[in-house]
Amino acid sequence: MSRYLVTGGAGFIGSHVVDALLLAGHEVRILDSLQPRVHPRGKPAYVPEDAEFIQGDVRDEHAMARSMKGMDGIFHLAAYQDYMPDFSTFLHVNAVSPALLIELIVRERLGIEKIVFASTQAVYGEGEYLCGEHGVFHPGPRPLDQLKEGRWETLCPQCGREAEWQLTGETAVSPYTAYAISKYCSELAFLNLGRRYGIPAVGLRYSITQGPRNSFYNAYSGVCRIFSQRILSGARPIVFEDGKQLRDYINVEDVVRANLLAMEAGEADYRIFNVGGGKAINVIEFLDALAGAFGEAAEPVLSGEFRYGDTRHTVSDISALRGLGWEPAVSLKESLERYVSWLLKQPDARSIRYVEADREMRERGVIRKGSAG
Repeated sequence: MSRYLVTGGAGFIGSHVVDALLLAGHEVRILDSLQPRVHPRGKPAYVPEDAEFIQGDVRDEHAMARSMKGMDGIFHLAAYQDYMPDFSTFLHVNAVSPALLIELIVRERLGIEKIVFASTQAVYGEGEYLCGEHGVFHPGPRPLDQLKEGRWETLCPQCGREAEWQLTGETAVSPYTAYAISKYCSELAFLNLGRRYGIPAVGLRYSITQGPRNSFYNAYSGVCRIFSQRILSGARPIVFEDGKQLRDYINVEDVVRANLLAMEAGEADYRIFNVGGGKAINVIEFLDALAGAFGEAAEPVLSGEFRYGDTRHTVSDISALRGLGWEPAVSLKESLERYVSWLLKQPDARSIRYVEADREMRERGVIRKGSAG
């Protein structure tokens, strides 16, 4: 039996990791700030009494030192996630906290044996593409003028032709959103400082994660939340761009298994792994699957709008983690059915919160009109 700290342990992924650790017989301590945009009603009822709970911020030295004392390992899953342009908050929470965590381990000689930390496929930016004439390239963000004209596909920077998306492995890093930049900073801190001071660390770059407890209060919780609330309210879901943008989706239970494997496997030390669903799915297909989980059809609104900063196609190559014996086990259909079953039991599920979030993102220039909008 080991003793583990789970930062962000009241959150979506963190709470499921807590449950799995307790089920395996470990002692668990949670550090969570209960950020109001995610937890407006305070500590969720699903946080188990068997886990010690400390309310505190990962940027707070005293809270961090207290929570790490006596622990064998750490799952660092706390993060700031949002679409709002409060750039400094991303860096303060997501980049400073890893540095503080390593600093305290070294300074206080805390004896932490290993750290598993959460990152994101967002660090890849637009990922990897292939031009038939000019080969593989890693593009920057799609130009704003191009998006305003409703030309969605990524173009070869040399010939201007549409390029073919590729599975993105762990090496094609090009973060350009505040969130992605901050998470890549966290990777550099954990892996490089960890190696320097002999503290093994493993980073997991999650694809879009689905499942129960994914907060429907926070706009960042994504397309599943937004589509679900529009379906529940009888409104047609709005699909950005043309709905053909590709993503891969992973169930939270598969993410939990990846976390536990990363902690246990010595061959994972000081490495980064993609954790994804292994299948490319476009937004229209995703909406159809989600509507099916609700037992109805959903006709999307293709408004020609786009969300500035979104990537066109992002699908992760998961072969490295497969090499450690991990495999995604929960299908998208089953994952969405579990989410919808949980959502319909929530007393606030039918509240139309997407309206306020949508308006705020439009006012701040996150959602913009293309030529078809």
